[in-house]
Amino acid sequence: MKAVLCKQWGTPQDLVLEDFPAPTPQDNEVLIEVKATSVNFPDVLMIAGKYQAKPPFPFIPCGEVGGVIKAVGAQVKHLKVGQRVAALTGIGGMAEEVAVNAMAVVPIPDAMDFATAAAFMVVYGTSHVGLVHRAKLQKGETLLVHGAGGGVGLSAVEIGHHLGAKVIATASSAEKLEAARQKGADFLINYEEEDFVEKVKEYTQGKGADVIYDPVGGDVFDKSMKCIAWEGRLLVVGFAGGRIPQLSTNLVLLKGCSLVGLFWGNYMSKNPAVLVQSMMELFKWYGEGHIKPLVSKNYPLEQYAQAMTDLLERKAIGKIVVTIGQ
Repeated sequence: MKAVLCKQWGTPQDLVLEDFPAPTPQDNEVLIEVKATSVNFPDVLMIAGKYQAKPPFPFIPCGEVGGVIKAVGAQVKHLKVGQRVAALTGIGGMAEEVAVNAMAVVPIPDAMDFATAAAFMVVYGTSHVGLVHRAKLQKGETLLVHGAGGGVGLSAVEIGHHLGAKVIATASSAEKLEAARQKGADFLINYEEEDFVEKVKEYTQGKGADVIYDPVGGDVFDKSMKCIAWEGRLLVVGFAGGRIPQLSTNLVLLKGCSLVGLFWGNYMSKNPAVLVQSMMELFKWYGEGHIKPLVSKNYPLEQYAQAMTDLLERKAIGKIVVTIGQ
């Protein structure tokens, strides 16, 4: 099979597209013929050796796919050959075939195409568990979403809007903010041109945001502490800005606020029931037309490096997908 391989830590340009032995599913796995895989920020961190998980070389990057089941292991009873599915693979997604634990595989609705399936589970799962399970966002509260033009940011805007929150979106360009507006943002802030702290205070009559969704970290986190509401929740989602911030805890005391960590990927081993319940609700919302990922760029497998570079350089709005074998 054709596969993109990481043989050393580096950039997307250091990856290679080669023939690689197709996997054989174990008894608890299914073999998926991959139709599409999406690129997420942990993927570019992983190939650079900067992610928590460091697989042995060579490995195939990308952990989210849409495709068709080609074979099932002996112990797998709830899935069958020919089913259209989405799956969380951890690694291995940027290849023509991948073997994955059957518990990480979900049948998709007939109306969902493979690109959408590949772009769905990570971003919506992260935002849903973060906003509903961890931050407990309530109808009528104010939600501030940073990085609102990216995949997780747009999903947070969309979910916040569906839950009945007043959504404030920040992003670096008018184009990204327009995408956030279309997903339900009530207020838009271009942080390249405006001080988001002052604008949040203006939009909330000085109260601040009840929930802050922060996948950026660094200076964005520091400034967010200046516009969080009394008893607000600051959701730590990631550090796309590069710097992991430090915090003087007297600010937490004075504002009566909470810092809430979200390591969505760990729920599979720590509390998988949360993920199952989350996915059931998300697919229900998709079927009802409330949510749908924005796939702004779709590349063939041969352009894998460009796809990952676009994500790294924040050129994408929403999700980037690589189409395989179509």
